[in-house]
Amino acid sequence: MSETMKQVVLARYCEGTPVPEDFRVEEKPLPEPREGQFRVAHAFNSVDPGTRSRLSGGDSYAAALPLGKAIDGFSVGTVDASANEAFPVGTKVFCAGGWKTHSIQTGKGFIGKLPDVPGIPLSLWIGVLGVPGLTAWFGLKRVGEFRKEMNVLVTSAAGPVGATAGQLAKAWGAARVVGVAGSDAKCDWLKDTAGFDAAINYKTAPDLAAALAEAMPGGVDLLFDNVGNAMVNRVLPMMNMGGRIVVSGQVADYNLAPEDTPGIRNTKPFITHRVRMEGLVVFDDAREFPEALDGMARMIADGQLKYAEERFEGLEAMPEAFCGLFHGENFGRRVVKVGAE
Repeated sequence: MSETMKQVVLARYCEGTPVPEDFRVEEKPLPEPREGQFRVAHAFNSVDPGTRSRLSGGDSYAAALPLGKAIDGFSVGTVDASANEAFPVGTKVFCAGGWKTHSIQTGKGFIGKLPDVPGIPLSLWIGVLGVPGLTAWFGLKRVGEFRKEMNVLVTSAAGPVGATAGQLAKAWGAARVVGVAGSDAKCDWLKDTAGFDAAINYKTAPDLAAALAEAMPGGVDLLFDNVGNAMVNRVLPMMNMGGRIVVSGQVADYNLAPEDTPGIRNTKPFITHRVRMEGLVVFDDAREFPEALDGMARMIADGQLKYAEERFEGLEAMPEAFCGLFHGENFGRRVVKVGAE
C-alpha cells in the first residue's frame, strides 16, 4: 500500500465563477489513526455546489475555508486502518471525508456504516442516498410540510436534489409535479424516466413566467427551489393560499457578490396568501437520517426512485468536476472515483 495520500486544497480565493486554477493537488504522508480514530480509504468523493459559499474568504452558514486547506466534500469508502473497535478494518462507511484519497475519522459527525441493502451501487451513498437525497426528503417533509394532492414545482430539477424531491413528491401523492431544467435532454429524462408530469427548459422558453403558469394551471402549493432569488421572485405570484417555498440551494446566486444578488420584490403573497419561505441545512435532521436512508434505499431497490450519475476518474479531476457545476454541464450527481470500490 502507498505510504502517501493526495488532497485538493484551496490555492486562492474564488472570485465569481470558480475555475480549476483556484485549486491545487498536494501529496502528503498517509496519516495513521490514533486511539479512537480510524482511517477511511475513499472510493468516491462528491462535488457539491453548496461548497462554493466557503471559497471566497467570507463566512456564510459555514465558516470560510482558509487558503491551503483541503476542500470539504462527502466520501464513501472502506476502513483500512483502525484504532476504534466500533469501526474495524473492512467496514464500509459514508463520511465527510473531503477532497482526499484518505481521511481520519472518529465516528462522530456525519458518518455512518452502509446499510445492507442489496443492489445499491457504492457511489449512491454520497448521491441520492447522501446529502442530496436527504435534503430532498427533509426539505419536502419538514420544511415544505408536504401534503397529498399538492402542486409541486421543482427548479434545477435534473440535479440530484431536485430529481429526488420531484420523485418523492410523486410517490407521496402529489397532484402535479413540474420541473425546470436547462436542456431538452434533461427535461425528457424528468418526464420519461423520473415521472414528472411536465418539464420546462428555461433556456429555450420564450417567456419563462408564462411557461410556468401554463404548466401549473392550478397554481403552486410547494416551490422546491435550488436556483435562487430571481426564480423565487418569478414564482411568488403563482403561489396558492398557504403555499410553502423550500430554499434548498441558490446555484444561480452563489457566484454573485452580495450587492449583485437579485432581490425579492413580489412580497405581497407572503401576506395575502400566507406563503412561508424557509431554508434548510439538512444536518439539523441528523437524528432522522436512518429512517430516510432506509426508505430511499428500498425505493431504489424496488425501481421506484431513479437517478442519474456522472463519474469522473482520479482525484485530479475534482476541480474540473466542481467548476462544471456552475456552467450547467452536469446531468445528475457528479462523483469522482479516487480509489478502489
